[in-house]
Amino acid sequence: MTALALIDYGAGNLHSVHNALRKAGASDVSITADADVVAKADRIVLPGVGAFKACRDALVAIPGMVEAMTDSVNTRGTPFLGVCVGMQLLAEAGEEFGRHEGLGWIPGTVRLIEPADPAIKVPHMGWNDVTLRRPSPLLMPGEAYFLHSYHFEAAQEEHVAAVTEHGETLVAAVARDTIIGCQFHPEKSQSYGLSFLSRFLEWRP
Repeated sequence: MTALALIDYGAGNLHSVHNALRKAGASDVSITADADVVAKADRIVLPGVGAFKACRDALVAIPGMVEAMTDSVNTRGTPFLGVCVGMQLLAEAGEEFGRHEGLGWIPGTVRLIEPADPAIKVPHMGWNDVTLRRPSPLLMPGEAYFLHSYHFEAAQEEHVAAVTEHGETLVAAVARDTIIGCQFHPEKSQSYGLSFLSRFLEWRP
């Protein structure tokens, strides 16, 4: 069985996430666009940067990939991590360049950050606090690196694992069952990000 499948669908942060996973202690990582490899993995990571629609279309274009992911995670309970747009794709829909369907694993919509204060810059870029909304075996309070213009607006508060502040309260992480998604970039968050990835690698939900 493959220890960890890192899904390759053309995401720009693929190799930096791979390097961070290795630094965090992963010894068996398969960078793959093969749905069969994902189906056999005991951990799955979906990276992502860029536009919601482009990432979704690239993922859907891989034969059998969404079906393999869905069966592994939602039927068999394989631990799953979505990073940045990989986390946003968990939503029901994204509104970047029109409204587009997501995986629908966690109810909610990805919407443009629109601070009431015009002095607040978008995109939200740089280091910011991660504040827990509930106890988590994976997340700790601290500072992480963010870079995004759209945010995950969760339909149910119970799925919000952590938040950050940027002119308004934004979701920093979502979670459900064996699924965790982070809006911040663990691969750019130095010791905070590596410790988060290390806990994911050891997670036994």
